[in-house]
Amino acid sequence: MSAKEVKKNSIIQNALKLFSTKGFYNTTIPDIAKSMQMSVGNMYNYFASKEELAKYAIKYSTNILAKQLRTINHMDISCKEKIFLFTREYLENVKDSPEVIEYFLRVYLSNREVFAQGCEGFLCVSEFVTEVMILLDEGAEKNELRQQEFFSAFSMVMGCLGGFAFLSGEKVLDKDLLEYSDSVAENIYRALKSDKT
Repeated sequence: MSAKEVKKNSIIQNALKLFSTKGFYNTTIPDIAKSMQMSVGNMYNYFASKEELAKYAIKYSTNILAKQLRTINHMDISCKEKIFLFTREYLENVKDSPEVIEYFLRVYLSNREVFAQGCEGFLCVSEFVTEVMILLDEGAEKNELRQQEFFSAFSMVMGCLGGFAFLSGEKVLDKDLLEYSDSVAENIYRALKSDKT
């Protein structure tokens, strides 16, 4: 990775933290530049606008999840085990890098107008969506999971995981987030599993 790419990723990581805590509209390029100890002019060498940075940030954050799920998808284990592993890794991300999930929930989903140009549909999150699709399709092919409409299954999985991310962010959980991992995974699996298993 080039020095410019490393710097770009560092800017994205700082922007994720600011966007997820202050919101998209309350975060300025000068705020991000200050957090990086850079000049505003230098920031524009990396990103032409705050909107462009926001789009790179959603791709960056969901590609982290996509890479983890891709690794799990290549494992020679049951679909149930994959769901348990993915749930654990997702919740570990929520715990270790809450800004990544907060950004998705509080900026990407709440400010769709910012992403309307260039991020239509699933364009900016396509790698992650593809990996979830592979998990669900392979599970259905092996009769471990039910054949069902993709968006319903995807929404059920992500709604459950996103809900726990939200509850964790609001600090209302009784226990450590990772203590819920197996029960969350079990509920996801039960909702998706085939009657033949």
